[in-house]
Amino acid sequence: MSEKIPFDICQERLVHPDSLEQVRGAMPDFPVLCDLADLFKALGDRSRVQILFALSRVELCVCDLTEILGMSSSAVSHQLRVLRASKLVTFRREGKNVFYRLADGHVQRLFEQALEHVRE
Repeated sequence: MSEKIPFDICQERLVHPDSLEQVRGAMPDFPVLCDLADLFKALGDRSRVQILFALSRVELCVCDLTEILGMSSSAVSHQLRVLRASKLVTFRREGKNVFYRLADGHVQRLFEQALEHVRE
């Protein structure tokens, strides 16, 4: 009985040297790839995505975020620590309140493009 080869893999091993060279020349160093994987990991949580969506609209304090998400302040703070560690958000103090915003325009564009992608 012959083995059936799945339709989504090559049926013949054929390497394309030009393509390999192009990719190898552009491949980031391992630490950069690890940072990129960590970034996607930080984006891989529904609560964090909700926080990023909210912050893509306006700067918000932790109290605002707890109301929007229906979560405790400690749960929101935990998610914000992850987002800060990934350099996706930044904050400022105003009296006794802490206000969060997206870290920069790169994060704004990344979020908008990802949202556009999933809406297609």
